[in-house]
This record gives sequence, structure tokens and C-alpha cells, in this order.
Amino acid sequence: MIVIRDTDLLKGKRLVATIGFFDGVHLGHRFLINELKEVAKTKGLPSAVITFPEHPRAVLHSDYQPKLLNSFEEKLEQLATTGIDYCIVLDFTVELSRLTAQEFISSILAEKLHVAALLIGYDHRFGHDRKDGFEQYVVYGTACGMEVIKASPYDEGRTTVSSSEIRKLLTDGNVEDADRLLTYPYQLRGTIVNGYKVGRKLGFPTANIQVDEPFKIVPGIGVYAVWVYLKGEKYKGMLYIGDRPTLQNGDNITLEVNILDFSGDIYNNEITVAFIYYVRGDVKFNSLEELIEQLGHDRETVDRLLTECNTPPAPSQEGN
Repeated sequence: MIVIRDTDLLKGKRLVATIGFFDGVHLGHRFLINELKEVAKTKGLPSAVITFPEHPRAVLHSDYQPKLLNSFEEKLEQLATTGIDYCIVLDFTVELSRLTAQEFISSILAEKLHVAALLIGYDHRFGHDRKDGFEQYVVYGTACGMEVIKASPYDEGRTTVSSSEIRKLLTDGNVEDADRLLTYPYQLRGTIVNGYKVGRKLGFPTANIQVDEPFKIVPGIGVYAVWVYLKGEKYKGMLYIGDRPTLQNGDNITLEVNILDFSGDIYNNEITVAFIYYVRGDVKFNSLEELIEQLGHDRETVDRLLTECNTPPAPSQEGN
């Protein structure tokens, strides 16, 4: 996949394209992109996904804080796995948002990006006020020599696959179903920072993670079985998200992982965790002894679950 940021590089190239934000690059997105590639193959033209580096609503509303499944870099990595020829990165601006669908099709897609055929998601709308629909897009496209094609709904519309549905699953802690809809394990990347070092005193030293992308969804409170990618190696991990009620930590939510079969100084290192299983919810124990006993059970559960499951491929950008 070639990433295009300077659209002048596309001069002379005719493309078959689709457009969207593609947060998560999930099962529904991949179905659409596979159809795009088939159309492109039939027409003997390159395939292209047109997307944006920032959420359009965040550009239009400075106080809007999107909840994202991917950072922009992660989205590019996932799009690269789909086998498309080009990913065109289009800056979303206030000026762009004011274009009608007709203006966007003619001046941006046709004139600037040389789109010969546009595949539209069956429920997708664009342009100022989003008042036009597929029938109007066909008319506008025909006027500038562009074929506009309506994409097939995934699973004939019987199954709901959306970024918002996956966000809800993650918020509920249901990482197994979220991973299934994403087609890959949901990941968080960040830096290992100093914590309270309480886990070390309990016999379960943890790495506290400061997530790199502030708008990424953090799964719901609880204990998870995760794969840990650190210094180019992969480890089993028992990850905790919560406010440590037994330790009376207040309202401060922490994200910390106990890396199985690992020891060493790893502060300030980059780390990636891939969520595989939800193990249990958060519990306030009556004593530290009860907490330590439960952590021992959790560790055994995590070890067994990750041993039994299929190992996911390592992220393309691992911590150093």
C-alpha cells in the first residue's frame, strides 16, 4: 500500500476509490474494501481508500473528544493489511466541510484525485448537511465522468458491524467479541511510567502504562489476559484496569500489567498490550491476603488462557 499525502503525485492516475474515516478497520470495512478491490480488478485500475488523519467532528468542534479504536498510525497499519493499492490521506478542513456533495465529487474526487469509479457504502453520506443520497451521487458523478457504485451491505444487512458497536463492547469489557469484529486483537500502546510500586510489595510487580493516544478507548474496568510486546519480544500478561479499591486508591484509574516470566528495569520503554480475554471484574477484598490469593488465581487463569489460544501476530511497530 502506498500512502499518498501529496495529491499531485496522483496526476495521470485513474482510480477506483471509496471514502470514510475507517476507525478500527473492522470486519465491515474489510468487506467494503474487498468489494472495492474486485471492482478495481474488473476495471483494470488501482484501488484506493480515501481517509482523514483526524476525526471530522474534532476539526469542526474544538471541544469534541472522539473515542477512537485506532490512532492514525494504527489505522494506516491495518489498512495496509487489506491489500489496497493506495491510501489517500485527505486533510479534513472547515473549508472542505462546507462543500456540497456535488462540489466534493466534482472538484475533489474527480478533478483532484482522478477517481474514475466511486464505491459508496450502502448507508454512507457525505457533503455539507449530508442531505443528498446515493441517487444524487450518481447524477453528480455522471456529470463529471465518474461511475458511482453502491456497495453491498455486509452479511446482507443481517449482522451489525460498526465502530460504535465495537467501542461499546470494549467499554463493557467484552474484548473477545470486539476482537472478532475487528478481526485482530484490540491494542493499546504507551510508555511505562513510575507507579506506586504496590504490586511489587504484593509479589506481582506491574508496569504502569501511559497510553500514547489520548483519544483511544480504554476497555472497561477489570482484569484481562493480554499479550505484551516489549523490546521486540512477546510475553504473557495479566493486565488490570481500575482504581484498586482494596488499596483505597481513590478515583485514580490505573492501567498496569504484570508481565509473566519477566524481570528487569523497563521504565520509559515503549510497550504494546493486545487484549485477548476478560478474566474478571474489579473487587474490593477484605484484606491484602485475600487480594494476593486472588491475584495468584488470576495469574494461573491468564497463563492457561494464553497458552490455549492461538498466538496473534506481533504488531508491526513494537516497543524498543
